Amino acid sequence: MMVSDYYWEITLAVLVPGILYASWIDYAQRRVPNWLNAAIATAGLLAQGVCFGWYQSGGGGVGWGLLGLAVGFGVLIVPWLVHGMGAGDVKLMAAIGCWLGPWLTLLSFVVGAVIGGVIAVGMIFTTGRAVQAYTNMQTIITKMKRVETAFGEFGGTKSFGQSSQLLPYGVPLTAGTIGVLLTYYLGGWL
Repeated sequence: MMVSDYYWEITLAVLVPGILYASWIDYAQRRVPNWLNAAIATAGLLAQGVCFGWYQSGGGGVGWGLLGLAVGFGVLIVPWLVHGMGAGDVKLMAAIGCWLGPWLTLLSFVVGAVIGGVIAVGMIFTTGRAVQAYTNMQTIITKMKRVETAFGEFGGTKSFGQSSQLLPYGVPLTAGTIGVLLTYYLGGWL
């Protein structure tokens, strides 16, 4: 057997604890440290390189990991630019991409976004903030109507202050990634 035969086991052994730790820090401190994102990304690219070399057209290799990084970064950069989330979440998704490649990274993001939406709705209704959430959503819609306001602080997550409860987005991103990774590893529909 070759080391590439164990890539997904290595991924489960290294990536899963890394992103669980990142989501715990995000939950506790509302931030994901740069050093942790860099370590996850570097380990992913090293694992890709050791197991697959520079690039394999069917998937795998440093090039594949860099494509995953680009997808992970790309799916969250606009929400960050409009002040809808923290940069640590963007970097975490990019680091995850180094391990998963472009397709599984995109799927992880989608599943994480759905989980995040469900959590957000649950948070809104369990804290009795439905009216405030509706008002905040109207502010966001107003913000997005004009280019001049879309990328400003107006209507950004920090501008709502105590009127909203921030979701540590590393948590649903981690849940989505683990779900997709386990489904893929166990031979699911991916």
